[in-house]
Amino acid sequence: MRVCAEHHVINTATGPMGTRVYRPAGPGSYPAILFYSEIFQETAPISRMATVLAGHGFVVLVPEIFHELNPAGTVLGYDDMGKDKGNSDKATKPLESHDSDTAAMVDFVRRQPWCQGKIGAMGVCIGGHLAYRAAVNPDVAAAFCLYATDIHSGTIPSQPGNDSLSRTRDIRGELYMVFGKQDPHVPGEGRRLIQHNLEQHGVNHSWLEVNAEHAFMRDGDARHDPALALVMYQSAIALFQRTL
Repeated sequence: MRVCAEHHVINTATGPMGTRVYRPAGPGSYPAILFYSEIFQETAPISRMATVLAGHGFVVLVPEIFHELNPAGTVLGYDDMGKDKGNSDKATKPLESHDSDTAAMVDFVRRQPWCQGKIGAMGVCIGGHLAYRAAVNPDVAAAFCLYATDIHSGTIPSQPGNDSLSRTRDIRGELYMVFGKQDPHVPGEGRRLIQHNLEQHGVNHSWLEVNAEHAFMRDGDARHDPALALVMYQSAIALFQRTL
C-alpha cells in the first residue's frame, strides 16, 4: 500500500503531544499501532520503520515521547549530545506520564474514521519498554517489543509498586519480546528476570534472543543487521495481522 503521513497534536494529561500518523493512502479504516521511538524521538530511521508498518495495512502513530521536556518537533541527534539529553529525559519523565500519553492516543485513534478500533503497540529501545508498558492498558491487544531497556532495572521513575515489572500482572494482551544477546543494555540476568516475570504472571508471550547488538533495527547505524531487521518486520506484521 502507498502511505501518507500527517501531523497531529494530541492533548494529554501533561500537555500537547506532537504525533506523526502514517497510514495507508486513500479511503478505508485499519488497525492502529502505537509506535514508540528511541530516546532521540522521531528520527529518520524511526520514520522509515513506521512507513514500512503502515504500508502493510496499519495506522501507525509516532508520538514525541518526551513532549513535556522539549520544544515541539525536537529530534535529538545520534551523537553524544543527543544521547546525554535523551538519557536525561528518560530519567526525568515518570512512567505514569507515559501511561497517560498512551491513554490519550487510544482515545484519539478511536475517534478517527481511518481506525477500525483495534490497537497494538511496538517500540525500540526505551520504546520497546513503552510498548510493553502500553500493554498494561486493556485497550492494547498486542505489543512487539524490541530490545526493551530499563524494564529489568526499574530505572525509569514511577510511583512505588508501579514499575513495569510489577505491572506485568495487569497485561492481558499478547507480547512478543526480542533481545540481542550482545546488547549490554539488557544483560543476560536482566533478560532472565523479565522472562521469569512474564512466566510467573502467565502472560501470553513469545520470547526471542538473537545474535545482535543494541539498535540492530536502526538503518544507517554500524550495528544495523538488515537481514535480521527484515525478519523482525515480518514477525511484527504477522503478530498484528493475527491479533488486530
